[in-house]
Parts: sequence; C-alpha cells; structure tokens
Amino acid sequence: MDKKTYLSIEDIISLPTLSGTNISDDGKNVAFVKKTANWQDNKYRIHVWIYEKVKGQCYPLTSSDIDSTYPIWSPDSRDIAYLSPVGESDNKRNQIFVKSVNGNTGIQMTDVKEGVSKFKWDPTGKGIFYVAQSKDSEALTKRKELYGDFHIVKEYQNNSLYYIEKEMQNDTYEHKNLVIYQLTDGKDFHIHEFDISSDGKKVVLMASPSPNMADFINGDLYILDIKSGELKKMDIDKLLGGSVCFSPDGSKICYSASINEKDRYKTHIQDSTLEIYDLTIGKLIQPLTDFDSTVVPLRWTDKGILIRWQHKTSYVIGLLSEDGTVEILSEIDGSFIMDASITRDGNHIAYNLALPNETFELYLDKRKITNENSIFKGKLKSKREIISWQSSDGVEIEGVLSTPVNFDTNKKYPLLVVNHGGPAWASFPIFSDCFNGKYPIEQFIEKGFIVLEPNYRGSSGYGNEFLKANYRKMGIANYDDVISGVDKLIDRGIADIDRVGVMGWSYGGSISAFCSTYSSRFNAISVGGGITNWSSHYVNTDIPYFIRMHLGNDPWNDPEIYLKTSPMTYIKSACTPTLIQHGDMDARVPITNAYELYRGLTDLEVDTELIVFKGMAYSSDQPGINVAIMKQNLMWFSHYILGESMEDFTVLPLID
Repeated sequence: MDKKTYLSIEDIISLPTLSGTNISDDGKNVAFVKKTANWQDNKYRIHVWIYEKVKGQCYPLTSSDIDSTYPIWSPDSRDIAYLSPVGESDNKRNQIFVKSVNGNTGIQMTDVKEGVSKFKWDPTGKGIFYVAQSKDSEALTKRKELYGDFHIVKEYQNNSLYYIEKEMQNDTYEHKNLVIYQLTDGKDFHIHEFDISSDGKKVVLMASPSPNMADFINGDLYILDIKSGELKKMDIDKLLGGSVCFSPDGSKICYSASINEKDRYKTHIQDSTLEIYDLTIGKLIQPLTDFDSTVVPLRWTDKGILIRWQHKTSYVIGLLSEDGTVEILSEIDGSFIMDASITRDGNHIAYNLALPNETFELYLDKRKITNENSIFKGKLKSKREIISWQSSDGVEIEGVLSTPVNFDTNKKYPLLVVNHGGPAWASFPIFSDCFNGKYPIEQFIEKGFIVLEPNYRGSSGYGNEFLKANYRKMGIANYDDVISGVDKLIDRGIADIDRVGVMGWSYGGSISAFCSTYSSRFNAISVGGGITNWSSHYVNTDIPYFIRMHLGNDPWNDPEIYLKTSPMTYIKSACTPTLIQHGDMDARVPITNAYELYRGLTDLEVDTELIVFKGMAYSSDQPGINVAIMKQNLMWFSHYILGESMEDFTVLPLID
C-alpha cells in the first residue's frame, strides 16, 4: 500500500475556488463560478456551472475552452446571462451573453470596446442594465497627482450605465433589433455598484469622481429616474462600501456606510455599519448599531434583507428585519460562507460554504450539492484549530494553528508564522488558495513544521475597536501580537525557540519586513510584496488615502510616525536571512519597497535573495508562478531552519 502524503504544492494550487453563486427566483436552479488551474496552458480557467434541482446534477455552462463568469438568472428563471471574453487572445474583453436553460448556444448581447464590468437584469425582464467605459469624449477625468518631487496630470476614463433591450423571437434570443441607451455620462462620474427598483423605474448608484483609488473616499449615492433621466445626489456624507439594494416596493435603499462622516476617515481608520434610507420621507436609520461588525447587504427580499458579516473566523449570513432583529441562517461555528444568493420571496437560498478543515462546497437550501473535498481522499491533512493568547499590552489575539496528523504535544516542533494581508482581513481554519496562494502550509507540515497564522490587531471580524487598535502603531503593535503568539507556543512546549520563521504577503509582508529589521528572534524570514518604507510608499502606491487613515497624517506633516512604523528605520539591526519576493507591476505595493529592503540588507551583509516576477502585479494569474513562489518559500525555510540544501533554489522556473 502506498504511503499517504499531504497535498503537494500543485494540489494546493489546483484546489477549485467556488464563487459567484446565483439562485433562480423559482428556486430550481443555481449557477456558480468555478476557478481551476490549467497546467498545460499555465492559466487559471473560470467557468460558470449550473446545478439543476430537478435533474440533481451539475454541468458547465460553456465549453472548456470558453471562460465565463458573473452568472445572473432572468426574473422569469428561464434564461441566464453571464460574461465571457471576446476578441483577439491578447485583447479579450468581457461581453454579456444570454442563454436559455434549454438552449445550446449563448447569444452575445453586447459588443463594447473595453468590455462590460458588471450588469443586472431589469426586474421587469425587458432588458439588461450594464456598466461599461463611457463613450463620451468628455468622460475623461483629470487629476493632478504628486509623483516624487513633481506633479503630473493623469487622465482617468470613467464608466457609464447603459440599458439594452432584448428581442424575443420564438422563445429564443436574436442578436438583432437591439436598442442600447446610455443612461449616465461619465464626466466626473464613475460607477462602482448599482441596483434597480422592482418596477424598473429607478436606479441607485454608488459612484466616485474617477476610478482612481485615491477617489474612493469621495464616493456618493445617487438616484436615477429612468424616464426623466434626472440624476439626484443623495444627502449622505458617509464613506461607502460593499453593495447597495432597493426594498421590494422601491421606497427604501440599504447599503454599508461609515459610522462617522467621511471627512473623519481622511486621518482615521474606517469603521462601518449598515444603513437604510427611506426615499419618501428622507429618513435614515441604522438598525444594527449594536452589531459590532462590518455588514454587507446582499438582497432585499419579501422576508427581510439578506446580510453577510464576519464573526471572528466565521463568515455568517442572516435575514435582517427593519426593526433590527436578525434571523441567523448559518451557524457561527468557524464555517465560512463565501457568498450567498436568495430568491425574491426569501424561501430558497444557495451559498458557498467551507467548514473548518475543509474547502468550499455549494449548498442549496442547506443541502450540499458538490463534492470538492474529494481532493483530500487518500491524503493526509493538517488539523487547523483556533488558539488565543494575550499580547504584551493585554490585548487578546486569536490565530489559526496548523498541526500534523500525528501531532505530539510532548514534542517541540520548528514553528513558522504566516501573516495575512490587509490589515483588515483575517486567517481562517479552512482550505482555499484564494486566502493563501503563496505559502504551502501542507508542505510545511509534511516537512515537520507547525504553522501559526495570527489575527493580529487590525484584523477584521473582531469588532470596530480591534480593527482600529493598531492606529498609528502599524508594525510595532503587530510585532508584539506575533511574537507573543510565538512565545505562547514556546511556553506550551510545542515550539522550538531556536527554530522559528516568519513570512507574509502585502501587509503581511510589511509585518515580516518589520520582523526582519526590528528583531533577532527569527531564524529565517520571507517578505512578499511588502511595504518597507511608509514615506516612499506613500508617494508611489495607488492608495495613499489608506496610509493616511492608518497613520493619521501624511509624511510631510508627521514624518516621525512614518519613521517609527517603517521597517527600514531599523535596518541597522537586521541580522536574519531574508527572502524578498515581488511583482514588478504591482501598483498597490510598488517594487521600490523591495529594492529598498534588499539594498539595506545587502549593504549590511545579511543573507538575502530578491526574486522579481516579471509582469506580475499584486498577484499572479499563472499557476506556474504561484508554484515557484511556494517552492522558493519551502526551500528557504527548509534550508535556514532545517538545514536542507539550497542547490535548486536559483533554477526554479518562471522567475527572473
């Protein structure tokens, strides 16, 4: 009999990701998106799948060589619309297709040069609303931006809302006699989210002056009257996020908004709640002020508003009544609901859910209808559990501890710490590469490590105060949270104090860089796409407002806080072997961060390697690159902590 092994790196990357769940309003069919790795083409493939309740089976909507995503059922549940890329191989753009449940071929409904970003059916079934780049030449928004020591003027192409009427002929769609209307112009108006009233007469839009991320804080809500074309800005001075939805009678809207007025968040970390606005009387209520979590409305049904929120390491759904009572539809037990869809009458629901120590499955009315966890059959699997400890200042911290099948509490194991990005995100006790596509936890476990993923202060799911607890303390407070977790495991006698490593990507990479320069407690470190100098990062990133939110000011008016929280400030103390990985096209965390850390470490003769992934932005769309990233980390920590050879490190594929 073959000896059982843990999932390989290729197995981990091949874990299917389920998303985009959408249930038909008759409750009989569910569409969802499955992302898989195509190793032959070195690409991720994305396909819409259909589950028919009557037949009790799942099947792909399109052929294997045609990607598809964003499935939405028509109001009468007879047809499904979706996005699929069209064009030359190097210039494909998403267009809307519509297909009958019983039809064989999808009919292309749009032919937009820059593609469609999102769409929704007209609730009356007469057509489709969609968002695409504006056709207006005046839709260019100009912004003066600071780059280094000089200003440049950048132009941003805004989008617009369109409506396309469909033509029905013999119960099939015909791509002719289609009429397209442009409902908004793109001048200083870029749409992020929208919803349509049930009578199809009004649209609520969440829009900002431009697609520039720096304009995120300037977003507002608008009501569009379809017949008159009047676009009215709502009197809501809040920072907006998530989705927005109409009540069934069209008299109210529901959305996520900041607790305080938006100006506050120019220099403070955002906290948010859920708001309901009555359009007829102009009254605003916050039904969940005692609900200490960021809540996202998904759909307003006849039975209430379907909402989704994070509770520690769970993502939960429930039905909210206007009086503020919530009927919980999923258990708060560590399970994670990725997304959910509910029928208009509120009688049927579908969602993607991962239980602790499992990957995602699709559920319809609480019945599991997929079998994605079969990938673990015949394999060993680490155990992931939630542990807690106190940081140096008494703040309680949780984390996910992964241990081997034959875990021995009387044995000391080498310990690896994996810091999640964000900071407003978290680690969860489930299996999915959509949360960790860079670090091979199962392979670490097979090598003999145990792995800790701390939910340091600033992580989401633990309430607004915890979310804001590292305000003006970034890196410093996070380091205390991490090292106190390490000490907790050492004190329990299961972690070896002389064999500890730390890694992370994005903000997790920033914490790891802080560990590299601020501490001598670690034996090896990996910094992935991490911020190393907040001052230089401020003038290069596409989200400078994020830094002001967390540090309370810009680097010109408060240089001290930028110095205090930057890993580079402590570079002369660095002594730990450090692997640096970065994509050269990353706009969120520009590669100058990596160059700065690498130069400092090499000047100080600290063992370091810089790996630059050509053409890669914040993350990679090529499975092979993610294999390379994982293998580099596996080799790095196996060498510096376990003493294994590094002979093959520099010849890994797909790196520069």
